[in-house]
Amino acid sequence: MVEQTTNSVTHFLHWFKKHWKNNPLFSIFIALVVMVILQTIVLGFDYPTFGDWFQSWTNNWINILRNNASIAIVALGMTFVIMTGGIDLAVGATLVATGAFAMTLLDAGANGLLSSIGITGWPAIILTILLVMVFGYLLGSLIGVSVTRGMVPPFIATLGAMMVFRSVTQHVMQGASPRVPSEFLQISNFKIGDLMIMPILYWIIIAAIMYFISKKTTFGRQIIAVGSNERAARLSGINVKKVKFRVYALSGMLVGIAAIIQVSRIGSMDFAGSGRGMEMDAIAAAVVGGTSMMGGRGFILGTVYGMLIIAVLNNLLNLFGVPPLLRDAFKGAIVIGAVLLQRKEQSA
Repeated sequence: MVEQTTNSVTHFLHWFKKHWKNNPLFSIFIALVVMVILQTIVLGFDYPTFGDWFQSWTNNWINILRNNASIAIVALGMTFVIMTGGIDLAVGATLVATGAFAMTLLDAGANGLLSSIGITGWPAIILTILLVMVFGYLLGSLIGVSVTRGMVPPFIATLGAMMVFRSVTQHVMQGASPRVPSEFLQISNFKIGDLMIMPILYWIIIAAIMYFISKKTTFGRQIIAVGSNERAARLSGINVKKVKFRVYALSGMLVGIAAIIQVSRIGSMDFAGSGRGMEMDAIAAAVVGGTSMMGGRGFILGTVYGMLIIAVLNNLLNLFGVPPLLRDAFKGAIVIGAVLLQRKEQSA
């Protein structure tokens, strides 16, 4: 009996080690499980009943997921960008620009663009969502053109776009105080039962669509090919410039969706501060999720895991009382560690 137990343990350890080494998604999932267990322990078990504890645990998770849904959606687009060997530092500024555009369209005051032409209520809301997605796509397209036609390195192109988008938005919106209609707030705050989980559902739906694109479409395979070996991809007949352009445009559109969710969740936007640091969280989620900074490898499911790890980390740092100015240091260390592990895997 003891020998059989020993053999079972040995077999399990061999299986675990094999999957940990060869399956990035497995190791990322295990890391997420460890983080969840740690968070559960920190939250404690001092409740009158199991039901009270479970309700508190569930509410904590819903708050974490709601608060990070916008960044999570941006991270999905960032994953595709990094898979091509690029980077998008402008996502935070794009969020501010698209959010400002949405609020200007919907402004319930005298300066509202849609109300000034007689479009109000849900028709105005639906039209705003579509226009903001288009606007985000156009901003992403500008970056895509800079990278593919202008041959500007992605780091420089997106760094410049970040400064331009935020600066112009702040200039245009200075002194403005747009008010969005109460109906618009229902996009993120509509309750299903007693739970406000709409942002979480949007994240799940978009993640499923992005997963399908990455695994089941020609575009998804082309992204991997371009990131793996751009010259080989070009020789095989792939329009490399078109693929890169579409990736940046798609990233911009997803940021527009994230802006809609964020504005509808809180009803306003700080045009000077919103979105600052979002690019680092999005990059961190993708890299921790197994996406290679060298391009050619990425996992949408891994980015979901990575975003959950970053979200739990933020929550734990808050619970431990770590000063806000030090929290980015922990995330930075995790990103560096994830890249070092990737380099070690590639050289093995």
